[in-house]
Amino acid sequence: MTTTATAAGTTIADFAFRINDAYGDRVAGRYQATPGEWTDLTYSQLAASGIEIGRGLLALGVERGDRIAVLADTRPLWSTAHLGLTATGAVNVSVYPTNSPEECAWVVGNSECRGIVCENAGQVAKITKVRDQLPALEWILVLDGEVDGAISLAELKERAKDVDASALKERAESVTTDDAYMIMYTSGTTGPPKGVVLSHGNYRFIMEAGPQLSGLTSDSVLYLFLPLAHAFALLFHLMVFDVGAKLIYWGGDTAKLVPELAQTQPTHLPAVPRIFEKIYSAVVGSKDKETQAKLIGAGQLGLKVRRLREAGEEVPADLQAQFDAADEAVFSKVRGVFGGNLQRGISGGAPATKEILEFFYGAGIPITEGFGMTETSTAAAMNPVDAIKFGTCGVSLPGQEASIAEDGELLLRGANIFQGYYGMDESKKDVDADGWLHTGDLGHIDEDGYISIVGRKKDIIITAGGKNIAPANFENDLKQCRWISQVVMHGDRRPYPIALVTLDPETVGPWAKEQGIPDDVASLARNEDLRTMIQAEIDQVNEKYARVEQVKKFAILERDLSQESGEVTPTMKIKRKVVDESFADVIKGLYGD
Repeated sequence: MTTTATAAGTTIADFAFRINDAYGDRVAGRYQATPGEWTDLTYSQLAASGIEIGRGLLALGVERGDRIAVLADTRPLWSTAHLGLTATGAVNVSVYPTNSPEECAWVVGNSECRGIVCENAGQVAKITKVRDQLPALEWILVLDGEVDGAISLAELKERAKDVDASALKERAESVTTDDAYMIMYTSGTTGPPKGVVLSHGNYRFIMEAGPQLSGLTSDSVLYLFLPLAHAFALLFHLMVFDVGAKLIYWGGDTAKLVPELAQTQPTHLPAVPRIFEKIYSAVVGSKDKETQAKLIGAGQLGLKVRRLREAGEEVPADLQAQFDAADEAVFSKVRGVFGGNLQRGISGGAPATKEILEFFYGAGIPITEGFGMTETSTAAAMNPVDAIKFGTCGVSLPGQEASIAEDGELLLRGANIFQGYYGMDESKKDVDADGWLHTGDLGHIDEDGYISIVGRKKDIIITAGGKNIAPANFENDLKQCRWISQVVMHGDRRPYPIALVTLDPETVGPWAKEQGIPDDVASLARNEDLRTMIQAEIDQVNEKYARVEQVKKFAILERDLSQESGEVTPTMKIKRKVVDESFADVIKGLYGD
């Protein structure tokens, strides 16, 4: 029987106890204990493991309000560690598993963490390297194996024997909605990350509002590969368990993501737009121009028929016949890429391309965009699956208000708005006296309440001629090209826009081999044939824009942008200032400086 929110409480602290009581022996998750072999994890097992870790943490002396960091990938041990430390009333400080030792030092040090939970020896090594920068850090717990200088999970469980589960439950029940639950560091496109303090009340509000729009029920199966240090992943992680659904933990290899979708057949897939773009590129972009045109045409046909059905209108017989033929020849295969059972993809973290969303919807895979920030406890708006408006972020969450300021900035107000930045003055909160969060995003709200984002206030390019340009629009359009990984437009205080382009080795490499030329990205960046093909793509995208908004020159970079070099955040947002600095000579060359 389909149910929703039966494990709901007022905080997250007693979540382990609630999901155990509500769902017991239902399967909570599936994971690969050994590569290629899927193992089930029940709610009782999940809860028991979390409670045991929580008891061990009490034995270590963890107090309410202590900051404890978690440095681990998306796997069951992250979930159980999170359940355990949250039950102690401690504040979970999330650290991206891809962070460098120096980045870890900033997060763990800035939040004054008393302890840190590390996945394995590799993550412990990062902390060991910067331990002298962390005076507040008293202990390190390692979840996998044994590491010198760290408490093993086996040792923690031994300590747990001295603490009864009732003591942990009593601690959990003492936590209030106003208590801090998470400190999540914004990946920040400028300056060091800031620790966003989120309360238990913030997240309970968003967990209860989310399923109304996400469509999650107890029968749902959600595949999760996003890092649980990110607010987007954490919200779905919590909502799945709250409604008694099933969570599929990815195997850890992005190259195996599509095969794992086929194996696990999820109903829900939250992802960043880049994942959907890459699947679209494989399905459509890798084909010749004639085949591409046929596939896109089929997608538009599917979109038209599904829109008619959605509106309750009759589909003409000839149109239905064309649709049935396209469904058998095209759409069923596209759905098969996602495992065949996908009811909904949820795209967040960055704007998605409208044409890609329309194609997948036409094929029977609704991918809905939402909008949110870490400061809004993840979500602020979402497209209802039965009333999608492509190109918008959807409607404001129930119980939250949205407004547009005089300068076009999107303002939000509600119980999901964060408590402030850790260790920073209240004036730096970006919330005005009336409780409105100033998002920094430019947008508008239509007559039906759907929110659209047109750009970032700080990212707007103002050319030497005074023209305001939102670079994300052109960048997202050009990223549909199968050869391209990243696009960065420039043009602030310049006579015209230019673009820096990086290559996608997964698609451009096989092409190079077919041509009998070197397939390394550095060599291909100088290949004139490839440059001509990308120029043709730019010319095609330019046709959508006014002349002053068109890219006049471009450069193909000899490497992709990376988190290691500081040019993108862990969620693949571009740090424009860092890119400017990294490729200053290239930019100067394009402008003839």
